[in-house]
Order: sequence, then structure tokens, then C-alpha cells
Amino acid sequence: MSGEIVKLKGSKQGLQLVFAPDAEFDAIKADIQNKLEEGSRFFRRGTVIQIAPGTLSAKNEAALRKLFHQHGVLFRVEDLSEVTPKSAPKKAAPPPPSQEEPKAETPTIAPAVAPAVAVPPEEKRMLVINRTVRGGQEIQSQGSIMICGNVNPGAQIIAGGSIDIRGTCKGMVHAGAYGDATAFIVADRLMPTQIRIADRIAQPPEQMETPTVAERASIIDGKIVIEPIER
Repeated sequence: MSGEIVKLKGSKQGLQLVFAPDAEFDAIKADIQNKLEEGSRFFRRGTVIQIAPGTLSAKNEAALRKLFHQHGVLFRVEDLSEVTPKSAPKKAAPPPPSQEEPKAETPTIAPAVAPAVAVPPEEKRMLVINRTVRGGQEIQSQGSIMICGNVNPGAQIIAGGSIDIRGTCKGMVHAGAYGDATAFIVADRLMPTQIRIADRIAQPPEQMETPTVAERASIIDGKIVIEPIER
């Protein structure tokens, strides 16, 4: 571990937290908190971090989950053994496409509406949330997700299918989290901290005006494109 208390280890399943041997939890938590507060690239906003079941107690897992969520990082307790797509656990966290985090791109604004996309049969079931999702909260589904309310800054929405937000989106949204590049994101006012579709990432500009019409984000020609739509 080269004297480090906390390290990240890449695998096909995502990014795994690895602790120094015999490290006390207070030291682990303090090391992670220091890295987060220093704004280092050790943990990037929107990243999914995993640990194997049984690594920490339930109390300590909850403490880390709260700490990560406060900084926009997703925390999962997952079986990190090799699995095939058909045998993947139902609530598996969306793994990054590789060990390296792809660079965020500025989304392109398109004047026209993209053609409708077909959602695979396994993604057709939609989870409907009839409330605002507050900062620090997370909604995840292997299918599509509809939010009848706002998505506040610091909230996380992760869907295997598409995401439809009937309100203002100011959180992190990840559609097609299991590799579906045909997934899309729709919101009445699309102002997210970060957009992800499959393995693509887009970071909106720091200063952006409030949209006056609903918009949709989708992948066109390999890039995330945001375009106005009619509800």
C-alpha cells in the first residue's frame, strides 16, 4: 500500500476501495474525508466506489456512504467477483467502462429533436418517484426512472434505461448505466451537475441560464447532445 491508508483498485466491476492492513476505521474515514475536502482527483464527483461485503460493519458502511454522498460520490457494497451480464446482481452498481475515468465533455446544443429510440425489453419497466429527490439522496433502477418532482443538487439518479424528470434537474443523472447507449435523459429544466449516458460523460458549463423549454440529452455521433423538445 506504500504507506497509503486508502487506495482505489480498478476491476471489470468498477473501482474498489482498498484499505491498508490493520487500518482503523477512524483513520480510514479521516483519510477519505481529507481527500474529498481537498478537492483532489482521488474521488471524482459522480464516480461509483465499491467495497466487498463484510469489509466494514453496517455502521461504518453507513458512515462512509453519507460522507461520499455529501461530495457527490456513489458508494456501493457489492460482490466484486467476476460475473456475466446475465448473472449480474439485480441491484449491481453501474460500473465504469474501464479503470480510467473518461474525461467530461461539454454537451453540444442541437436545434432539432433526435429520432425516437427503442428501449430494450428488459429496460421497459419504469420506476416512478412522486416527490422531489433531495441532495444526498439516490434513486437507482435497472429499468427507466420517472421523477415527478425536482432533482436537487447533490442528488443521484442512476437508471439502466432512460430518465424522465418532470421538474428541474440540478443533480447528477446517469442513464443507460449498464451500457445502453440508446438511453436518454429528459427534464423540464435540465441543469445537472453532470450527465452520464452509458460510458459517456458531459459536464455542463459552470454558468448556465435556466432553460425555458424541456430538453433531452442523448448520444448522437458518439457525443452527448442536448436539444429542446415539446412535452
